[in-house]
Amino acid sequence: MLADADLHIHSRYSKAVSKFMTFPNLAENARFKGLAVVGTGDVLNPRWEEELLKYTEKVDEGTYERKGVRFILTTEVEDSRRVHHLLIFPSLSAVEEMRERLSPYSSDIENEGRPRVNLSAAEIADLANELDVLIGPAHAFTPWTALYKEYNSLREAYDGARIDFLELGLSADSEMADMIRSHHSLTYLSNSDAHSPMPHRLGREFNRFEVDEATFEEVRKAILKRGGRKIVLNAGLDPRLGKYHLTACSRCYTKYSLEDAEAFRWKCPKCGGRIKKGVRDRILELADTEERPNDRPPYLRLAPLAEIIAMVIGRGVETKAVRAIWERFLREFRSEIRVLVDVPIESLAEVHEEVAKAVWAYRKGKLSVIPGGGGKYGEIRLPEEIRNAKIEDLESIEINVSEDEYRPRQTSLMKFLRR
Repeated sequence: MLADADLHIHSRYSKAVSKFMTFPNLAENARFKGLAVVGTGDVLNPRWEEELLKYTEKVDEGTYERKGVRFILTTEVEDSRRVHHLLIFPSLSAVEEMRERLSPYSSDIENEGRPRVNLSAAEIADLANELDVLIGPAHAFTPWTALYKEYNSLREAYDGARIDFLELGLSADSEMADMIRSHHSLTYLSNSDAHSPMPHRLGREFNRFEVDEATFEEVRKAILKRGGRKIVLNAGLDPRLGKYHLTACSRCYTKYSLEDAEAFRWKCPKCGGRIKKGVRDRILELADTEERPNDRPPYLRLAPLAEIIAMVIGRGVETKAVRAIWERFLREFRSEIRVLVDVPIESLAEVHEEVAKAVWAYRKGKLSVIPGGGGKYGEIRLPEEIRNAKIEDLESIEINVSEDEYRPRQTSLMKFLRR
């Protein structure tokens, strides 16, 4: 079976997270999104564990369910150098032992969703290895709390300890990450890091697993590439839409070349704000290969359906007008992922022709993108040639989309569907 999964979210016990981040809300919105599996997030927090047991039923070791949506046990921890790591647990007993082992090194593990731990990346990884917990760097390229903010290589960070995957984050895709050769043996995860249960946050990035059943053990085999289980698709934002794709000021968002940022000593000459190095420039600094592993699944660049609708009708993403059109698509096609990935454009046009054109443009890589940077998300624009075209004429339109210096190739949707 194919199961779409978002394995990195947060609970209402983490800082700056919606109070509506509860298991009932997560299950409901996961069904709207089309997710079969969701990571619990924050499971080291005892109160969040209590809510898990209250609102879900155990299916198997490490697997819980509410109204058809499966939850597997995950959390994010921050190490002594403020690098974030994603953990995926085989059982609640492993969660409890990890909590007990980390408690002497953390002052907030009992009350914070994402605890800070006074241990190195290597020490946390060694402990995860000992307890058979899957571990990998979270949003590996983000310039604030990520692996490549502090280190120049996986080995430097983890000192030989085993890691099981690398999470791409919103500002990178698999083609960018594969420019670093040491990543080639690793599975990539594309997760939302959602702080809200709304479908334009939950599942905005997801992984499509080929498994026998939606359980922790099957997901574990897929991440480790065992027994024929595997990830067949990573899907997420065009990396140019990520908040940290380009080097830019974190106050006024003026974008800079790496050379200019260095010349200005990382201080914005316009407003005095701090210039943050973009993910693209950081990856290009570390790049050491143009090859790609043969078994790397495709990366499909998408946007949440509500954001596409908002772009088309010129309204805010959480307005009633956007919600009404979004609900019409879901009544007809059952889930957002089906609308974005699987349903023919002609069928989408029967619900809303302009939105169907925008989905087509996204699938084909025909949207104009204003890249993000400095903490501000990028923006998408639908070319006028597409807005003015008939659905049946879309394939014949020639559009020269403006591009930034680095623009990865869009995965062919038909190639993916034939896999």
